[in-house]
Amino acid sequence: MSNYYYLGVRFLIFCIGLLIMAFGLDLLIIANLGATPWDVLHVGLFTQFGLTIGSWSIIVGFFVLGISAFIMKKFPKLGAYLNMLLVGIFMDMILKLLTHVTFDTLLERIVLLIIGIIINAIGMGIYISAQLGAGPRDSFMLAVTSKTGWKVSHVRRGMEVLVLIIGWLCGGPVFVGTIIFCITIGTLVGLSLPLCQKLTDFIMEKIEKKKRNTEINRGASV
Repeated sequence: MSNYYYLGVRFLIFCIGLLIMAFGLDLLIIANLGATPWDVLHVGLFTQFGLTIGSWSIIVGFFVLGISAFIMKKFPKLGAYLNMLLVGIFMDMILKLLTHVTFDTLLERIVLLIIGIIINAIGMGIYISAQLGAGPRDSFMLAVTSKTGWKVSHVRRGMEVLVLIIGWLCGGPVFVGTIIFCITIGTLVGLSLPLCQKLTDFIMEKIEKKKRNTEINRGASV
């Protein structure tokens, strides 16, 4: 088995994680109880200028990556660009599929909000476990941290507050769900990431073991 095969497996895990994460983000938008800070910005830009929410996710991601590259004087890893493109594409695709699905009661929307946050955390854990690079926002966070020496938590919090304010001024959906997401997502990702990493490592170890057995059998037959 070649290195391309291993990379292909990791890329598949990476894409599955991004798809699940995008699904969770869309559920938060559909619940209409407040989106994530970045999606508040994306929805606000969509409200003001049209296009699609996914398109704005890609555009904003491209802009953020550009700033990151300028700060670090080097281009981010390929995974950052793939993250930027795939999340936006997946979000639009899922939103289109769920166009006619409605949740009218407050209880339904609350349940949808909770499920969306959990699914988002699981998706983040899966895509990060593939170890193909951080997304645009995380790349920017790390770039600012490395240049300023500020704590990661302070930089991340500042980013979230800034985009939340801009998104709110553009008419993005800020509500109780936004607060709940900000409070819980760190803890949930902290729980999901180790489990997802163990699963990914297990899959890769199985592939490595299969490779070794194949080589042993091939050597024995010679």
